Amino acid sequence: MTDTAALAAKVAVFRALHARPGAFVIPNPWDIGSARIFAGLGFEALATTSAGAAFAMGLMDGALGRDAILANAGAIAAATDLPVNADLENCFADAPEAAAETIRRAAAAGLAGGSIEDADATLAIYPFDQAVERVAAAVEAAREAPAGFVLTARAENFLRGRPDLDDTIRRLQAFEKAGADVLYAPGLPDFDAIRTVCAAVSRPVNVLANTRIPGLSVAVLAELGAKRISLGGTLSRTILGSLVRAATELRDHGTFGFAQDALPMAEIAAFMRQD
Repeated sequence: MTDTAALAAKVAVFRALHARPGAFVIPNPWDIGSARIFAGLGFEALATTSAGAAFAMGLMDGALGRDAILANAGAIAAATDLPVNADLENCFADAPEAAAETIRRAAAAGLAGGSIEDADATLAIYPFDQAVERVAAAVEAAREAPAGFVLTARAENFLRGRPDLDDTIRRLQAFEKAGADVLYAPGLPDFDAIRTVCAAVSRPVNVLANTRIPGLSVAVLAELGAKRISLGGTLSRTILGSLVRAATELRDHGTFGFAQDALPMAEIAAFMRQD
């Protein structure tokens, strides 16, 4: 059972992070172990990754259903004292009220916040009015949460083959008017697009670190107006990349040079230890 007072304290911390000057980084764990490592390294909040959770189960992003996503996110939230924001995809529903039910369940699972996307399970962008209605229903559910809930509304155009900046901004502004706490347009392609989006709304903007943009850094994103910086599945994919390189060395050369990067057991124990 969720401790309402403890969760309310996490929600308050999460809101305060969005209100203070500058930007903060919110790394994306995919399981309890990665969450404890990020917490042990001093990050102030966490955000789950549906892609990383799916990869860990041998599946592609989007293949885990609502129950599995909420179970994974809830386990991560229970494993750390940090506020945890959940990647809730499109809230696993097209209808506004059904999407709102996902927000209710996320709050009951101990999450301090979560996101709602404006693309359906086929990755098609919802019509404008439907997208706004879904966010409005999610906002109502978030406001009813006993401990509070920070709702992030996402405009998915740039991830779904519709690089329309004007429509993205129109959607984000409508989501803000509907009451979303944080706004997010993943996949923005360059500094100008990021700056334009951040300037077009008055709510905090989460920016996905697009590693294909030359010169990108936390400091630069903060200057462009980002309030929260996340990495999606990038950290999970980085770990998978290291695993493939290590296994390839072992298979092709029969050598163990990769083991030089292995974390010592004492350091792992320090991260995993529960006081």
